[in-house]
Amino acid sequence: MKNIIKTPVKLQKGKTAKWLRSFSIKTAALAGILMLASCETDLDKINENPNDKATVDPKVLLTYVSDNAFQVNGDNMYASRMMIGTDGENTYQYMKWNDASFDVYTTGLLNTVKMMQEAEKINNKNYAAIGKFYRAYYFFNLSLKLGSIPYTEAAKGESGITQPKYDTQETVMAGILSELKEANDLINTNDKIEGDIIYNGDALKWKKLINSFRLKILITMSKKATLGSYNVAAEFASVANSQSLMTSISDNGELKFADAADSRYTTFNSSGYGSSLYMADYFINLFKARQDPRLFTFAAQTTGAKEAGKPLTDFTGYNGGNPTSPYSDNAALITAKNISKVNDRFYKDPTNEPSSVLSYSELEFILAEGAARGWISGSAKTHYDNAIKASFSFYQTYVKNPGQYFSGFDVNQYLATPLVVYSDAAPLETRLEKIMTQKYMTMFHQSQWTSYYDYLRTGYPNYPLQAGVTAPLRFRYPQAEYNYNSNNLKAALAAQYGGNDNIRSKPWWLQ
Repeated sequence: MKNIIKTPVKLQKGKTAKWLRSFSIKTAALAGILMLASCETDLDKINENPNDKATVDPKVLLTYVSDNAFQVNGDNMYASRMMIGTDGENTYQYMKWNDASFDVYTTGLLNTVKMMQEAEKINNKNYAAIGKFYRAYYFFNLSLKLGSIPYTEAAKGESGITQPKYDTQETVMAGILSELKEANDLINTNDKIEGDIIYNGDALKWKKLINSFRLKILITMSKKATLGSYNVAAEFASVANSQSLMTSISDNGELKFADAADSRYTTFNSSGYGSSLYMADYFINLFKARQDPRLFTFAAQTTGAKEAGKPLTDFTGYNGGNPTSPYSDNAALITAKNISKVNDRFYKDPTNEPSSVLSYSELEFILAEGAARGWISGSAKTHYDNAIKASFSFYQTYVKNPGQYFSGFDVNQYLATPLVVYSDAAPLETRLEKIMTQKYMTMFHQSQWTSYYDYLRTGYPNYPLQAGVTAPLRFRYPQAEYNYNSNNLKAALAAQYGGNDNIRSKPWWLQ
């Protein structure tokens, strides 16, 4: 039997050992609730469980959901041409992935719904607001992976809905925008937020994240003029001009790690990172061409460069493998001592950098794109420059011993270099390419699949692909849905893709 329960862990700095002990005891006692351990994760089985009426403190559920949502997702690093594998064919690197999973309905959404129910019992609006954020977050990401998904009838097993219908992608995106709008109205400074490992109970920071995430959804839907009753550009302008948004890296929607059991960085002690994961040349070369020292925080020197005694800040000491070449060709670069591994901090540093689902830097890139498209007034260049400055600030803050990488670096000089400088007078495509390339350069082990989705909707940056291979546009639906919810699934497939569940079938958001 697969045990889907995972102990909620990541504790923000400042949490006490007493709280950790108390939380661990409560977690063990509530293992049957967090979340419905089962041999299967198909949606109708997930929705069954009408008998579990236990009362749970919402702070426990908040910790669990936050830990689950904010982990690093390494698969995107292959798909987005940042890393390569050398010990076998990685399906993400070679654009051959297949099924997605509906596990999020179990590990995330049911816990979120339970948290909101428990918050209602104690009349705490902040847990309800944060619950709406997590619902939006989970549904947004799942719909981007697949297309239509169960939304309006999802996680309603207690109401007897065990085979939920699928909602269109437009219904999902419009619905979660409304949920985030409601969340913004609910969040307040009166109701306490305990168990908060993201913002340590700061309601204003949650408000900023909620509104910033509204902009993320809207910019991701840039190919669409409307989402239900929402005009995409007008709603973007309304939120950007009138709502609280992130203003510095201290507002980042991120999880900080701790050097304690089950609280360490997601890839800490990963055997794959220690042995067979290397950098892709496409990603490395963007930094080398711009003399960008963030490269030194992502990649390790080649063995040849180390043996030659080259300084860490010598760009010639870094080289990547071709993500489109056979893995055996890249393995040969290891023998030649001419390929960079992933910087060992990603598997040797138990705390490392925080993991974000939305950072201030990303928000500024979103605003830059919105300004470039004419959705908001003002200078896109200002937002673009702010985004890059925020990225450097993040790495100079969280990477250990930053002086060894950034000594003598001047970000204002960097912003004036030819490959980086942004002009509001340039053609739109030129401006979008600048924005998306720099945004991509900030997302190594950050923001999960955002860089890949940006590529799908804008074409930037221009990923290298194998001859005759196009980039997948989605994942296939999980086999369990064919087994247990086939009628609703087949209806959704027919409506979207003519019944063809193919990874290169174009979903609504890209049409």
